Amino acid sequence: MHIIFDVLGKIMTLKKAIAADMVRFTVADSVQMSCYRSEPNTTAVGSRPLVLLHSINAAPSAMEMKPLFERFADSRVVYAPDLPGFGQSQRGDLPYSPSFYAQVINDFLTQIDGPAPDVIALSLTSEFTARALRDHGAVIHSLTLISPTGLGGAEPPSAEAGARINRILNIGWLSGVLWRTLVSRRSIQYFLKKAFYGPPPEALVDYAVATTREAEAARAPFAFLTMQLFTTSALTRLYQSLEVPTLLLYDQDPNISFECVPELLASNSHIRAQTIVPTRGLPQWERPEETFNALTRFWDEVG
Repeated sequence: MHIIFDVLGKIMTLKKAIAADMVRFTVADSVQMSCYRSEPNTTAVGSRPLVLLHSINAAPSAMEMKPLFERFADSRVVYAPDLPGFGQSQRGDLPYSPSFYAQVINDFLTQIDGPAPDVIALSLTSEFTARALRDHGAVIHSLTLISPTGLGGAEPPSAEAGARINRILNIGWLSGVLWRTLVSRRSIQYFLKKAFYGPPPEALVDYAVATTREAEAARAPFAFLTMQLFTTSALTRLYQSLEVPTLLLYDQDPNISFECVPELLASNSHIRAQTIVPTRGLPQWERPEETFNALTRFWDEVG
């Protein structure tokens, strides 16, 4: 592990999740966001970029998208940001909300080079990306949603209710005890094991543990845990209005369900779906070749 500085100049002991160049972006007016970027061979110059957006949970980072980054890095420019609040990006007292992350994604997309990108979003970040398209007119070529939230039968609580819970959890001593319990290695192993039929990769566990040890690591996860980052009626408010070619990749997931997928497919002709079986939310790790092949076929079909 080597010592680096974060985007605000503070010392971090967090190593890179991906062996690639890291570039910085300013998003949402003044928030600093770090992003891994591939340097493909010269034959890929001018090709369509690929953007990989990790999920939101207690310990996410671009590490979740590492298999996809490494698979496509030689053939196209791949961007894999650490979203604000996580990884190598700015943390601390930021206005974590669905609208904040939608703006972050839109601002980021306007700054990358090349044609309109193909975008892959994981889990809850699927909702943020759909919101960026709806509210900001984000320009992308295609969208892949891996195990997206918002397609189950149950609705999340309101943001106002979540905010009240969050204020209680952020009482100094209580938040510290809760956070240390939540991100112990044993706890992280337990939750990641639920996302795999076999044991979770040690690299994924190690990095999840490491990223929670940095300063201000609890801020964004507490917004997630208190359900402030979810959108009620995401099916009708976000996904049914998608107008770009969209692929859903899913199977089982220990935290969410997909009862509304048939309704979505019937109501929006831009969307298609494929199950990657058997997987539990992270097919890019558990069934990488099937995932790569599904993506390649989709991109070929949409031109």
